Amino acid sequence: MERLEDAALGVDPGADFSELQHAVGRIKEELRKRIIGQEAFVDLLLVAILAEGHVLIEGVPGIAKTLTAKLLARTIDVGFSRIQFTPDLMPSDVLGTSVFHPGTATFQFKHGPIFSNIVLIDEINRAPAKTQSSLFEVMEEQQITHDGTQYALADPFIVLATQNPIEQEGTYRLPEAQLDRFMFKILVHYPSLAEEVAILEVHHNRPTVQRELDEVQPVLTAPSVSALRKQVKSVHVDANVLEYIANLVVQTRANKSLYLGASPRASLALLSSAKALAAIRNRSFVTPEDVQELAPSVLRHRILLSPEREMEGATPDDVIKQIIQKTEVPR
Repeated sequence: MERLEDAALGVDPGADFSELQHAVGRIKEELRKRIIGQEAFVDLLLVAILAEGHVLIEGVPGIAKTLTAKLLARTIDVGFSRIQFTPDLMPSDVLGTSVFHPGTATFQFKHGPIFSNIVLIDEINRAPAKTQSSLFEVMEEQQITHDGTQYALADPFIVLATQNPIEQEGTYRLPEAQLDRFMFKILVHYPSLAEEVAILEVHHNRPTVQRELDEVQPVLTAPSVSALRKQVKSVHVDANVLEYIANLVVQTRANKSLYLGASPRASLALLSSAKALAAIRNRSFVTPEDVQELAPSVLRHRILLSPEREMEGATPDDVIKQIIQKTEVPR
């Protein structure tokens, strides 16, 4: 299948995002071979890839969280690894460890599964705090430090992590410092009735059993992803929109419904993701509507409700919606 590497490498970093749109369209076509519905989920994943962000995916079992992440990784011709987090998982199982070689009487560092381009972590909240903390450096700085030596990871590097919000036995709460390193927390919901009927029809009419990954073909390469990301960074953001982003985030720190507000990293995530969303929609500038659309996914895992609001049954999204409604929109 034709690759988009040459086209992406030659795109004009100006207002024409047709090549980027073409790449996004091709990726969606590949995913539709196996994924029915979940359009908003896929859109946010694509925004995160173009904005160089990690993603936390939350939803009940059986709604194609892991499958979608795997197939998305398949559309990019880069390294992929999958790590199943469990209560007995150690940091060395993720990062790697030193192996002694008797012949040379030396230790050699053996890379762990984190050394890949797209890393899928299944049930991330099943590993204890010690293992969770091993992800802090690599998610923020794209490197790990082992025995005083730094090891850099290749571009692109993206962590896609899943968790089940219902089952609590054998799970651990993710540290706030780790949650802050995820650009998005995406909530994946059940399919509609029509989508579920379509899922059943596809499986019923499939003549042979074929592995999902075999049906999806690569569209992009590592250099083309880098080129598209560079183009996204050229998207213009007006000073009024920058102030609007800052206002939304700052208001989370003074809101009486919240015990913990969002950090400046949330502002940076809103800025980067809004630029990617604008580029996907073939615009060379960010609008306040872009920011409003992405705010829940950027903020919901970075804020903590006050005990009173939590007891009332409020959700982070409720508070985010209120903040958006009362914040003046620049024109």
